[in-house]
Amino acid sequence: MSRGRLSRGDLTTPFHGLRSVGIADAVTTTDPYEHQAVARRDAARLYALRLRTGQFFSHETAAALWHAPLPLSRVDDRIARADELAVHVSTLAPAPLVRTQGVSAHRAQPRTTTLTRVHGVPATTPAATWASLGSLPLIDLVALGDYFCRVWRAGYGRPNAGAAPLTTPAELRSAIDAGRRIGIRRLREAIDLIREDSWSPRESAVRCHIVLRGLPEPTLNHDVYEDDRFIACVDLAYPEKKVAIEYHGLVHATRYAEDVERIAALRAAGWTVIEVTSALFANPERLAARIKVALNR
Repeated sequence: MSRGRLSRGDLTTPFHGLRSVGIADAVTTTDPYEHQAVARRDAARLYALRLRTGQFFSHETAAALWHAPLPLSRVDDRIARADELAVHVSTLAPAPLVRTQGVSAHRAQPRTTTLTRVHGVPATTPAATWASLGSLPLIDLVALGDYFCRVWRAGYGRPNAGAAPLTTPAELRSAIDAGRRIGIRRLREAIDLIREDSWSPRESAVRCHIVLRGLPEPTLNHDVYEDDRFIACVDLAYPEKKVAIEYHGLVHATRYAEDVERIAALRAAGWTVIEVTSALFANPERLAARIKVALNR
């Protein structure tokens, strides 16, 4: 291309030496988490053209490539825009560290780094990715670990039964024991809270709110049957007490009628159902108190 073509207004400069005509993915959701995840993946695909030998994606960028849940990045108490999300690139010696705008550079150590390819680009493995994010809050670390370790068990209407998890709790523990890690104490606390049956980051967070306040640990994604008839799969449950805890997320509005019928069927079968709205989720003490009352009936 000529210099004139490269300078036209229909091209952007995502990174030094690159030109782009747009983004790869079309975002059709209003979910800010998904917006940031797509932005991170798009930036990684663009920057992949600049990667040198010994360089690879890590930290939040690797997590996004694995489609793992991350907390919202913020700038000055507002949700960060796509162009404010740095691409995380790690480098093994003797390759040079990246020094360009829009990139957060890291020096990687061989003993704490395991690599693979995700969507054709080099990145840290799920275990190494998780262990690199010890600066995240505890509950976000647990949600991330739950995602990586999810076991796809068979059950009524469950997808991908028998699919292998991306990693295991044992592999996560080996990753944090491999060498020095940022947030090592928090990582070690999180590893004991990670479970293999959580289906969403909000389910993970609700479980953490419960157990960190001294309540018994609930069963995750429990199938409820009445007279051999499937009624529902509940997010969290105390089957012996017939107490179910259901989190209503962003997609709840699109399936409201279905959820109403399912919860009505649970209550008709003698279950106490605690519905966790965004307001109740934001008040963990009230949530724990409500569960405690239900368990003591």
